[in-house]
Amino acid sequence: MAGTTAPARILTHPKYHAADILLRFLESRRRPSSAQTETAPLFGSALAPAKQREVQFADFAGIARLKERGGLAKDTIENWDRLWRQNPAMVAVKSQPSMGWVLETAEGIVGYQGSVLVLYQFENRTMIAATAAGLVIEPAYRTRCIGLLASFYRQRDVALFVITHSTASVINQSKALHARSLPRRDYDKVLFWILNVHEFARVLAAKLGLASGMEAAGAFLASSALRLDSLRRGPQSHPPSKITQIDVNDIGDEFEALWRRKLGEAPRLLADRSPASLRWHFTLPGSTSTVAVLCCHRFQRLAGYAVVLHAVDRETGLRRSMLADILVEQDDPDVTEALLDAVYSNAVASGGHLFEVIGLPEHVRQILMRWHPYVRTYPTDPLVYKTTDEALARTLADENAWYAGPFDGDATLLP
Repeated sequence: MAGTTAPARILTHPKYHAADILLRFLESRRRPSSAQTETAPLFGSALAPAKQREVQFADFAGIARLKERGGLAKDTIENWDRLWRQNPAMVAVKSQPSMGWVLETAEGIVGYQGSVLVLYQFENRTMIAATAAGLVIEPAYRTRCIGLLASFYRQRDVALFVITHSTASVINQSKALHARSLPRRDYDKVLFWILNVHEFARVLAAKLGLASGMEAAGAFLASSALRLDSLRRGPQSHPPSKITQIDVNDIGDEFEALWRRKLGEAPRLLADRSPASLRWHFTLPGSTSTVAVLCCHRFQRLAGYAVVLHAVDRETGLRRSMLADILVEQDDPDVTEALLDAVYSNAVASGGHLFEVIGLPEHVRQILMRWHPYVRTYPTDPLVYKTTDEALARTLADENAWYAGPFDGDATLLP
């Protein structure tokens, strides 16, 4: 064929890392890329007709193969059981909810959009919300994505729909279906700190395509420059507070008491953080990720907690730690800072190469900005939502009505 064409790629949720934006001076030393050829259609030259239907448990194997082709994390049947049979939100629904939708040809499944129910609280109201999970579509069927999204947004008895960290195409199609961006100006600003300069530089050099010798030299030069710069970043003092670490399974009654007190504060839309929901959310069957739950006590009661998620990138080996959730009574700044400091220390102690913070309310980010983070801009809207409740829609147009972060959507929900 004349010329070269980049291989068609399966449409999935994107993965963006800080390595994508740092040290641009290394790019000029990339090795030439090898010639690329157009990939053949998966099921032959003629496009097989595909029908859309709801997901069934029997679809697990076919969807798992599709996810593998799309480069998504390996799923397990135990995780499916967790998402759709052990889900605490199931007790609040009036009818059997949908697990999602597939596009299916005679040869197999070529598209998938999962849907997971979660509970939200606003004032005295408990709401059923649906979060999109695990979107993946074969390249030849991308035009059918809008049908999967339309089915997701048409679910009955669902007050709120949430999609997080998806592609620009999915975000644009969602907006065509009347979804809205989160009303936060800085929500697309990801804060991060480099914890292991040399390892981060090595991954960066490899990502930029340097030859082996140049990769080592580039990593050395980059790490030297980054090491000097990183010395001024991160917490400079350690606020005195007693922080304890517990296992996810030990989340119990004192978390329930904190949650109830939190609901009595200024009204904000909050994903359910009852002990049952927290344990369910952060128990990830088959995942290589690990979770640390950090607690701060004041006057012999739980004043706040933070959850840090440690994960290893399958392609680069980069060890990433992320602030997955934080909740503090009355948003107390001293407790908040003590927990953030403990989270950072936990990330360092875990051997992490990178610590990231995505979203979260302004009072949390103000403290973190004093730590001089690196900042990158997410390439799309990190969160879009839709509600058919007009009164709720008016309320959610105010950024102060939200308490949004990685606990919302599927960022920390899936393996």
